[in-house]
This record gives sequence, C-alpha cells and structure tokens, in this order.
Amino acid sequence: MLKSDFFIILLYSAVFGSLSLVYMKHALQMFQQNHYELYRYSKWLFNRNNLKLSVTFIYIVIVLVIGTLFRKNMALPCLFVTVCFAIYLIYQESQKTYIKDLVLTARVKRQIAVMALLMVSYIYCAARFMKEDLLGISVIFLSYLLIYPMALLTMPMEYLIKKRYENEARTILRNQDDLLKIGITGSYGKTSTKNIINDILSYDRYTLMTPASYNTPMGITRTIREELKPIHEIFLCEMGADKVGDISYLMDFVRPQYGIVTSIGKQHLNTFHDLDNIIFEKMQEVELLPLDGVAFLNADNEYIRNYRIRNRCKVIRVATTDVEADYVAKDLHYTKDGSTFTVKIGNRSYKFATSLLGKHNITNILLGIAVAIELGMDIRTIQQRVRDVRQVEHRLQLKKISNLTFIDDAFNANPEGSKNALDVLSMMPGKRVIVTPGMIDLGAIQYDTNKQFGSCMPGKADEVILVGEKQTEPIYAGLKESGFDLEHVHVFKTVNEALTYVYKNFSSADTILLENDLPDAFNV
Repeated sequence: MLKSDFFIILLYSAVFGSLSLVYMKHALQMFQQNHYELYRYSKWLFNRNNLKLSVTFIYIVIVLVIGTLFRKNMALPCLFVTVCFAIYLIYQESQKTYIKDLVLTARVKRQIAVMALLMVSYIYCAARFMKEDLLGISVIFLSYLLIYPMALLTMPMEYLIKKRYENEARTILRNQDDLLKIGITGSYGKTSTKNIINDILSYDRYTLMTPASYNTPMGITRTIREELKPIHEIFLCEMGADKVGDISYLMDFVRPQYGIVTSIGKQHLNTFHDLDNIIFEKMQEVELLPLDGVAFLNADNEYIRNYRIRNRCKVIRVATTDVEADYVAKDLHYTKDGSTFTVKIGNRSYKFATSLLGKHNITNILLGIAVAIELGMDIRTIQQRVRDVRQVEHRLQLKKISNLTFIDDAFNANPEGSKNALDVLSMMPGKRVIVTPGMIDLGAIQYDTNKQFGSCMPGKADEVILVGEKQTEPIYAGLKESGFDLEHVHVFKTVNEALTYVYKNFSSADTILLENDLPDAFNV
C-alpha cells in the first residue's frame, strides 16, 4: 500500500469516526424517544421528511457523479466531498437544541458500549477491504443503521435484566399485604389525576406514587424496588398503554384494589390501530379488578360512559356534565387565580376552590374526591386538601416568566385537553396568545384533528404562533377556513424562535398558552 493511500484511508477513518460519534448519540436519542422499539424507530428513520435521508441521497449522487467523471483517480475528490459533508452535518448537529435530550440510563450505557464495538469493527473492516467511495457513502447513515444489530444483540440481555428486576418488584408487592394499590390509566389525565390524589391522601397517610410519567413496566419496577417501603400505606401507580396487552400486563403485575380510568380518546392510533382496541385496553383497568375492588370512572367521556362493564366490582362515576353520576361538579369558574366549583354528592352540595385550571382538571379532582371519601376522609378535610393541591408541571400550569403570564400546557396535547385549554385561554384578560406545534402520534386522523384544532381558535385566541412549518400546516388550514385573520398567525421553525417573538411583542397584561412541546422524533 502506498503512503498516499494510507494517508487517505487514515483521513477517511478520522472523518468517519468523528461523524459517527455525533450521529450515534442522535440515533440513540431517537431510539429512546421511540420506546426502544424498532418498528417505531423505522417509521421515524424512513420518514419522507427526514433530513438525514435527504442529505444521504444527495451525497450518494455526488459520489456517483465523481466516480463517473474521474473513475481511476476518485479517491481525493471523494475525500474532499466527504470532509465537506462531515463538517456541514457536524455543524448542523451542534447548533440544534433538543426538547428531550438523550437520557443516560443504565440501558443506554449498555447500548453505547455495543454500538461502539460495532462501529470500531466496521471502521476496521471498511478501511481494509472497501473502496474509498463506498466507505464515504456509509459515513452519514451508518450510526442510524447500527441501531438494528445493536437492538437485536442487546435484546436477550435486556429481557433477562427486565425479568429479574420485575420479579423482585412482584415479591416486594406480595410481601406488603396491607398496601392499598391504586391503578390509574387513561388516554390522558393520568399523571394529573395521580398527583391530585396524592396531594389529597397524603394529608394523613403515607403514600407513594410513580414519579413523573413512570408508567411502563420498567418505570413501575424501578419505583417499587427503589422507593416502596413497609411504612407506605397507599401506592398510586400510573399505568400507560400504547398497544393492546399493556394494561392487562400491568394489572397482573401490580394487582391494584382500586382502578381509575380518567379518559379514553384517539391517542396512539399508530400502535393501537383503531379506537375499539383503545377502549378495550383502557377498560381492562376495571375488568381485571378483584370482586371486592372499586372502579372510579369519568362519566363525561362517552367511550367510558357507554362501555358495558362485565366486572361485578363496585363502580363510582364522576362528571361535570348533566349525566348520571355519583359525583357531579357544577358552576365552574376560571380566573388567573384558579377555579371554583360546586360538587353535588347525593342530595348535598359542597363548594370547592383550587389553583388548577381547566374542565378536565376539575374532573381529575372529582376522581380524587371520590377516592378520598371511599377511604373515609371527611369532606372538610378534602375541601382544604383540594385548595392546597399543587399545580402539575406542564399541565395548564400558571407561570410568571419575565413578567409575562403563561399557561403551560406543554405536555402531550390531546384533542380534548387542547379544547379545554382554549376554553381557559378564552376567559383570560388582555391579548390571548397560543403557541403550539399541534398534536402528534394520532395516525390517520392527525391531519383532520389538527385542522379542527385550528378551526376552534377564532374567538378564543387573538394571536396564533405555530411551531414547525410542515407539522402545523393542518392548523393553518383550519384557521384559514374558519376566517381567522391570518395577519395574526405567525409560523416559526423552532420553539426558541417562537418564544423570542413572544418576549418581544407581548406584555404583562397578556396571557400566553403553551400547548404541546413536540418531541424531537416527530420534528422532522
């Protein structure tokens, strides 16, 4: 091998290694955001708007053109093109600010180790046996493709680790006979309801709840193994599901005596495929309760209300509308200080006040009131605890930032929650501003749902700020069709650009609603 050939291969390897390290992190980040599932990850990777695929295609075309023009002496031109593309892509990646960065869990650290071994093996083989142009073509996309062999290689180990930890958690639960376990599920409202109930019950009981959105088998397992102690009397367990079988699995795992279904809606249709599957799976929270268990249901939700329950356990229903229910909230009023409402229980009515906003939060509070009364807490104590309930972060949370009033509803917007958020915004003084990228992960109905969201904004928002040009096209279409003044619609590429505009153009007299945060895996 000539020295010049060795130098070219060395440069290729250096460029290739640097670029791969940058994009290995991004690939793992997207794999994590797609729940470590190859099917979901593939849908993201091969999205027609994916910049990485577009750049790769352009790069391949250029290399093929060089090969046609130079043939025998293509090494140096290919090296030049590769270096230019590498510098461009590394610069582009360094300028990005991610909403959800890669979380370095123990699982991710194991994945990094396997990815690194695969990458080193590939560089070694490619440098020895591949032509420079083929090595160059592989530069951009390799890190994303290595996710597949890495996932397959680590799958058996991850399964064994998961089963070991889960069995330990099951043993811990079985050894605490007096522990009351409350399972909470729903298409939306799970985390808010869990936090509200915890705030109410923790007044005189030792409670433990799964933190944040820890609602998967591994998140629940981790909570039980690391935090559940013999002193705890109540375990509030949020149960998430994005495909058939998830709730059934978690019910068998935790075996709660109380079950709560907060809502059912058209969420995660990419994996559930149809609404019937969603209804069936969410209602397993009730169907799989023991006969002496208690189910708490949101009767405002038509899918829950119309579902025929086969379990003979006790069922308690709550509502904010004129439907038949055991607990009914009336006279709802919203201000910048929070909400007031009256709860009718049987033949008696009780007044409540809370710092929380939104009709759906009143429903969540009603579920908390029902659970507290079922556990024997007196109504005066419950009224006080509801008054002291803390706002849940990123869920219609009132905030003051740089003298501006924000309603932070940035977590995982859904059709019902988004409409409720607009209703709250409509009651606020000053200019009413909404900042949103719309709703995601709704499968075939995503375009129409976002278009309808846009058509609901006239009369409730004075200024509309859309984040993501492609993502928000249906919202813009809905605004246009509904007659909204498009001079008051502003479209930005990133959240940072949108917030910069907000800080420059609005005052303390105005209210800004932040609706959904658009995970990076969908922002292509």
